[in-house]
Amino acid sequence: MIGTAIPLHVLQAEVDADAEVREIGRLRPLAHDEDRQDFEAGLGRLARANKTLAAHHPAFVVRGAA
Repeated sequence: MIGTAIPLHVLQAEVDADAEVREIGRLRPLAHDEDRQDFEAGLGRLARANKTLAAHHPAFVVRGAA
C-alpha cells in the first residue's frame, strides 16, 4: 500500500541505490585499477539514485557506502 503512494521512478531509484550499495561493498577499490573504476562508477550511480530519492523526500536517501 505504501508503494502506491510513491511514484514509480522513486521506487526504482530506491532499488537501484540498494543494489549499488551492495555492489560497492563487494569491490576493493585499492586492489586493481578495474575495481577502482567500477567502484567510482558505482558511487556515481548511487549519487544519481540518491538525488532522485532526496528530491522526493530527504529521509529516503540510501547510506552505507564509502
